[in-house]
Amino acid sequence: MTPSADFYLIPARASEGEFRDRGSKFVATLRHVRDEEAALAVVEECAKVHFKCNHHCYAYRLGPGEDRWRANDDGEPSGTAGKPILGQIDKAGWSDVVIVVSRYFGGTKLGTSGLINAYREAARLAIDAGERTLQPLTKMVELRFGYALMSPVMSALSQLGLEMAAQDFSATAVVLLELPQSTVPATVRALKAAVGGVYLEEVDETFEVEGLSIEVQDGSGSTKDG
Repeated sequence: MTPSADFYLIPARASEGEFRDRGSKFVATLRHVRDEEAALAVVEECAKVHFKCNHHCYAYRLGPGEDRWRANDDGEPSGTAGKPILGQIDKAGWSDVVIVVSRYFGGTKLGTSGLINAYREAARLAIDAGERTLQPLTKMVELRFGYALMSPVMSALSQLGLEMAAQDFSATAVVLLELPQSTVPATVRALKAAVGGVYLEEVDETFEVEGLSIEVQDGSGSTKDG
């Protein structure tokens, strides 16, 4: 499976990994999470399960972009735990994931390089033990129209092989479509052509079908198109 403009990689299930070095044991817990609150809840869970550990170091990455992440050393020397864990997450190309590594101290100090290696390897083992899947990236497209356009709209949806995610046929007809985000501009253009009964080449950015309103919605709001 390869990520694209319409997908990114996420964990398919929870997994764990364990790495030992000179008596110390590093237990990595990997979970699929959707927000920071859920990620920190996993950290708290690990602290309760591994209550004998003084360090519960972690890293998480969220969403399809590169700006929602955090790495925490939890008292270990700076840069020896959180960043090595995050490095393994990024090497795997995963997101919507948190990895917490709880350390059982074995009585021998491992030094900076030893700690970096241990946290990195524990995280890698948890990833290797897991599975990945694809998280779709979609946008909602709202069609709002009068009943005079019901037949042309339904015909257009059938012609283009589009399924309604939701519908409300009250005073005004409203249809919601959930589409892969990269296909939205082309699909909106094709809808306008089909409903308007014109050739695709006739539809430009200013083209409107009388009585049809199309809004493309995303996480930050919606934009009206026609």
